[in-house]
Amino acid sequence: MPDSDGDGDGSGSKKEQQIALASREEELGHRDVATMSEEERRYLAEAFATLPIKVPTKKSRYLHAHQHKSIDARQTVREQLRRAGEPGPLRYRRRSKRPRKIVLIVDISGSMKAYADSFLRFGHRLMAASRETTEVFSMGTRLTRVTAALKHPNPDIALTDAGLVVPDWCGGTRLGEALQAFVHLWGQHSMLRGAVVVIASDGWERGDPSELAAQVARLHRLARCVIWSNPHRGKPGYEPIQSGIKAILPHIDDMVAGHSLAAFHELAERISNA
Repeated sequence: MPDSDGDGDGSGSKKEQQIALASREEELGHRDVATMSEEERRYLAEAFATLPIKVPTKKSRYLHAHQHKSIDARQTVREQLRRAGEPGPLRYRRRSKRPRKIVLIVDISGSMKAYADSFLRFGHRLMAASRETTEVFSMGTRLTRVTAALKHPNPDIALTDAGLVVPDWCGGTRLGEALQAFVHLWGQHSMLRGAVVVIASDGWERGDPSELAAQVARLHRLARCVIWSNPHRGKPGYEPIQSGIKAILPHIDDMVAGHSLAAFHELAERISNA
C-alpha cells in the first residue's frame, strides 16, 4: 500500500499554520499600539477597516405605519370612511428609529502621540459607518473640527488631510479650554443634544483641573452620555492618579481602555449600546 503520511503531514502543517496565524492575530489584537513595529501598525490599520460598528439609535418623534404596534385611530377611521362606513382592517403605527449622533474628541497632545493616530482611524471608521451623524474633533492647546478631512474613503489619505488642518499636533494640553470652546461653539447645536460623546485622552492637563471638570459636567448635561477612553486604562497596575482624570470621573458615564485593537472593539460596542 502507498504511504499516505505525506498527505497527512501536509494537512497537519496547513492546520498548524492556521492556528499560528490565529494566535498571532489574537496576540496583536491585545498588543499596546505604542509598542508595535511599523509592520504591526500596518496590520492594525487594515484591521480598523473591518472593525464592526453598530450605530446607536433613538426613537423618532414621528410615527410610521407598522403591522403590530399601537392602533392608529386616525388611519383606521379614514379607511372606514373610504369604505363608506363598512368595517375595514385596523391600522397600526409605531415610532421609527433614527441614528443617534456620535461625537469623538481626540487629544492630540505630546503625551498622546503614540495613540492619536489610532483614535483618528477609529473616527474614520465611525464616519464610514454613519457619515451624516458622526463628528470628529481634535484638541490639544485648541479645538479643531476634522470631520471634513476624514470624509475621504481612504483612511491614510483622510489622516493626511486631518494632519494638514490640525495646527497643534504633539503640543501642550489644555483640555479644559478646548472643551470650553467645544461647548461654547456646539452646545446649542443639534449635533450635541442627545449625542454619544467620546473623549479620547490620557487626562494630562496643564490648565486648571477644576475647569476641565466643569466643562465635562456641562457636556454630560447636554449629551446622551459621555465616555472617556484612556489608553492607559487597560494596562496592568493603572490607577487614575492624573489630576485631570480624577477631576472628570464624577461627570462621565464610563471610562474604557484605548490602547489596543481589542480595546477599540470594546469601545465600539460601548458606543452601540449607549
